[in-house]
Amino acid sequence: MSSTTTDQMDGLPVVSKLYLSSSCPELKAESVISDFSDTEEILSDIERVVTPPIQEEQEEFIIESTSLPSPIPLSRIGLPTTTTTTAGLAIPTALPSSSPLSSRRSLEWQFKGLTVWLELEEFDNDLTRAVEYFSSKHNSPFIPQSHTTAIYGMEHLSIEEARARLRTVRDLIPQWPTFAKPTGITSDIAQCGRPGQVCDIAWSELTLATNPQHEAALDILYELFYGSVYNRDRPWKPHNSVAYDNPDTNHLSLLDTIMYASQNPSLLGMERRVAAIALWSTVGKMGDWECLERVRFID
Repeated sequence: MSSTTTDQMDGLPVVSKLYLSSSCPELKAESVISDFSDTEEILSDIERVVTPPIQEEQEEFIIESTSLPSPIPLSRIGLPTTTTTTAGLAIPTALPSSSPLSSRRSLEWQFKGLTVWLELEEFDNDLTRAVEYFSSKHNSPFIPQSHTTAIYGMEHLSIEEARARLRTVRDLIPQWPTFAKPTGITSDIAQCGRPGQVCDIAWSELTLATNPQHEAALDILYELFYGSVYNRDRPWKPHNSVAYDNPDTNHLSLLDTIMYASQNPSLLGMERRVAAIALWSTVGKMGDWECLERVRFID
């Protein structure tokens, strides 16, 4: 990826650098300009899908994350599949006033092990901006790096063993298959022990789709780190989270995520290459996470 770095973005504080170790240089992002048209129709479609009945005593409402646990298909909320021109969408375009990271809530779940992330191509730092927007707006936990998890919580390798294996990944996977445009948006609360859920957190995500090429690449990655005998969930359910929170203090909402995505159409309107693959220590709380190694697919 190329062009705009996090510290060059207008109005966005240099937050990623506070978390990335020197062995994991900050990724840059390609730029593209894309906008929306027919915004009254978009808002009307969103309202029909996600607005609950308004009670007389209510002055405002929030769509709770559990109200629609499955991704909302883009076709149902009227989001265009091509880039068009903005026409008066009544949503603030500026980032909220950024609060210091030290004042934001921390994510309380205790995570484990070594984790492998895919870092997706960005367009004008759109994924990083989304992460910062929701964290600052809700004073919620800040995700240190936008990512799609490939392998979580390995405890059978030392850090040096895992780093050495990651350094060989491009010999086996020269370029990770490109992700198609997201299939929808999900906002929900996970409970550890449910199928495919390994922690208790609230989250909002861009839901991605797998395909045979992705499944084959993930098998190669698992074999690299686990050997020929391993277990993983099939099919893979890739996603790129834009916000986390604690279940008992959750301020995230599905409507909020949809509204932000409608004002930032590249989030849902672009295919994305995998820019890099990274090894992180995810032992402890999210504030303890540390990037250990990064291998770039895109220079």
